[in-house]
Amino acid sequence: MSVTAPMKSDAPTNSPSAKPAFVKGLAGVVAVQTEISSVDGPRSTLIYRGINMHELAERASYEEVTYLLLYGHLPNVTELGAFNERLVANRWIPAQIVDLFRSMPPDTVPMTALRTAISALSFYDPEIEDTSIEATERKAIRLIAQMPTLLAAYQRIRQRQEPIPPNAQLSHAANTLYMLDGRVPDPDFVAALNAYYVLLADHGMNASTFTARVVASTNADLHSAITSAMAALKGNLHGGANEATMRMLLEIGDVTHVDEYIDKMFAEKRKIMGFGHRIYKHNDPRARHLNYWAQRLGRKVNMPQFYEMSLLVETSVLRHREIYPNVDFYSASMLYYLGIPIDLFTPMFACSRIAGWSAHVIEQYKDNALIRPQSEYIGPTDLHYVPLAQRS
Repeated sequence: MSVTAPMKSDAPTNSPSAKPAFVKGLAGVVAVQTEISSVDGPRSTLIYRGINMHELAERASYEEVTYLLLYGHLPNVTELGAFNERLVANRWIPAQIVDLFRSMPPDTVPMTALRTAISALSFYDPEIEDTSIEATERKAIRLIAQMPTLLAAYQRIRQRQEPIPPNAQLSHAANTLYMLDGRVPDPDFVAALNAYYVLLADHGMNASTFTARVVASTNADLHSAITSAMAALKGNLHGGANEATMRMLLEIGDVTHVDEYIDKMFAEKRKIMGFGHRIYKHNDPRARHLNYWAQRLGRKVNMPQFYEMSLLVETSVLRHREIYPNVDFYSASMLYYLGIPIDLFTPMFACSRIAGWSAHVIEQYKDNALIRPQSEYIGPTDLHYVPLAQRS
């Protein structure tokens, strides 16, 4: 029998002396295994718990999708009825949170207000220190139900109006719109917002979800994890692109100015918000549905120009570079048609994504390991302490 020496391998080693590879932004690094959602960039697909997002966006309610993300399967009639009852029963927020909103400076950014309110809600949650799966699921339902109430209450207060109590007869999406102005919303508006909520409920290991899981990995409570996710979402490289997109459309002003505006943006090497994605190299599959609703609502409210400008911007951008709209691009005009103030676009994102955040925190708890990557030190190593009197 002959024995040959083992072949050398370029694969990473777990040897203590091995130097881990540096990957800027953790691009391509798999840090988590999850059953919640899958983002396939090359194929431009997104699935929640094995179900293609297109089916859910066209057929499912946000309540169904929330149940799917939290519990791993679509609910039957009895399960959905009980789940809806729990959501409706938990839509209220403590009076102290309303008082907190009233005490904030009038120019407080809505995402800052909501992030602070989520943290403050922990004062009034009876299970705040209980990180068991069962307690965390109950807290998740409370926070998912409360988020639109927080958003609407802050919006009303900063307009010097009284908050409108939740309407127990309305769906999650319909109630969000109702609490903003006190009117039962048009069914098309409800369907559009429901689709938006479904489409943004989860999206793999994005920055805010990863942040939530890092915090959860320390055994911190759900409110802490969601507060940290809100902080990550506040950054304009993650959650603010839809706001920037709408401001761009308003700045363009007319369909006849699109080409000139985009040509100038490329000439000045400025970033065009709402285009490109870290994962999707071609079309963002969610954009198709938001395109449809933007077109439909633009006609309904007799303001088609913003949708028409969006189409021309897409065409104009493609003349310069093969880059496609992401989820934020068409959601901008769609949310604007719903009457949502521009600086509430990112909080609306949070009203959807809180379902995914909560599901990921629960999944992290179930098989937890402290998330603790290494760093590569690139500073000097041979400096010495210099007494204060000798320093120049």
